[in-house]
Amino acid sequence: MDSTRWRATRIFALSAITVGSILSANGQAAATPTGPDVSSWQHVDGRFIDWFAVKRSGHDFAMVKATEGISYINPYFVADSVLMRAAGIARGTYHYARPQLPPEPQAALYATIVLGQNGPLDLPPVLDLEHSGGLDPGALINWTHRYLNTVQALTGRVPIIYTYPNFWKTAMANTSEFTRFPLWIADYRDNDEPEVPGGWPTWTFWQTTDRGSIPGIAGRTDLNVYSGAQGDFARFANMG
Repeated sequence: MDSTRWRATRIFALSAITVGSILSANGQAAATPTGPDVSSWQHVDGRFIDWFAVKRSGHDFAMVKATEGISYINPYFVADSVLMRAAGIARGTYHYARPQLPPEPQAALYATIVLGQNGPLDLPPVLDLEHSGGLDPGALINWTHRYLNTVQALTGRVPIIYTYPNFWKTAMANTSEFTRFPLWIADYRDNDEPEVPGGWPTWTFWQTTDRGSIPGIAGRTDLNVYSGAQGDFARFANMG
């Protein structure tokens, strides 16, 4: 999950999404859910992430890389998962797609490693789709359907798609076949809203930068914000 500059982003969500704050039912300003996404790259020199510091700095969730292709498992995945739960941070997990390899074994590897996505503090599973693997749009669309359908069958939850606008418009021919899946969009331009491709009515998560800085995480990290598109975040994240 990829690159440019950091900027602080907050959004206003009642029925529509704009920049600002979310008002709670009692009229008080409530923080928009935000969080990083991490992989082994955020474990600089093998250091663990201090998830309690991440939580104290105001972040409610994090997305953690679990698997890639048909053989790679993030060596820090289990430790991050355990410590995130202990800190009270909602956990999203993602599989980095390698479409040059068949989708079903990738889905099976992912589902085996994450041990389900239905426990307390679990967000839905995520497919990180940002390379075509040399497939043309028709073949890549078919690959994506097969992967998502397999993961949904194995986990019992509708997966989230992570992508970025130019990739979707070119490698996926801007198809609108996937609008039933929540969208996590990477768009680092200095806009009030991200670009939403593929006929999605709105975005669910927005990755605003890969140059963020968060207490407890060494070096730079991606930053994300939740739009409210899937309703109450606590319910979406199985927070009880």
